[in-house]
Amino acid sequence: MNALPYDEHRLAEAAGSLITHCRELAHLGLTPATSSNFSQRLDAKHCAITVSGRDKGRLVQDDIMVVDFDGLPVGVQKKPSAETLLHTQLYRRFTDVGCVLHTHSQTQTVASRLFAAQGHITFEGYELQKAFRGNDTHEGAVRVPVFANTQDMPSLAAQVEEELDRGPLWGYLIEGHGLYAWGRDMAEARRHLDAFEFLLGCELELRRLTR
Repeated sequence: MNALPYDEHRLAEAAGSLITHCRELAHLGLTPATSSNFSQRLDAKHCAITVSGRDKGRLVQDDIMVVDFDGLPVGVQKKPSAETLLHTQLYRRFTDVGCVLHTHSQTQTVASRLFAAQGHITFEGYELQKAFRGNDTHEGAVRVPVFANTQDMPSLAAQVEEELDRGPLWGYLIEGHGLYAWGRDMAEARRHLDAFEFLLGCELELRRLTR
């Protein structure tokens, strides 16, 4: 039998991390039904990712699989998320990205609908903008793209690439869908995700109070 092209010990560690954080995010209401998908880099060619259609609050080791950066399963006959290409494009483009988190909170979904027409949300003047890697001030702006929802993943990935070319980006929204956030490791990706959730909530509350 041929050896697997990835380190099984690293897979076990990544699976444990993904399961723990998925359960926490499910408890917080960010992964309703069987929505959302999560991944961690294993090496220069592979990542561990959640299997499609699983309740993220009840994941077990067998619910984590390996794909290559073309989004193809490696060593198993399981189905990865339909949005796998949105994960792997980040690993392929940025060698320092180690974790990608995709969630579906009510706050994210409502904000994505509210700001879809203008195509982005801009955070300005918030102290928590400093939660994003490389930001050391609340002055200036953080732009978050909002993409139209589509089942055409190659087309959506191409749109994401255009935004990545514009400059620093820590996440984006898909209309009526949810948020993608990433970081160098799980801790940084979670920090970015938490900051987005808080800031999106602030924008929605400001809209409610000032309308």
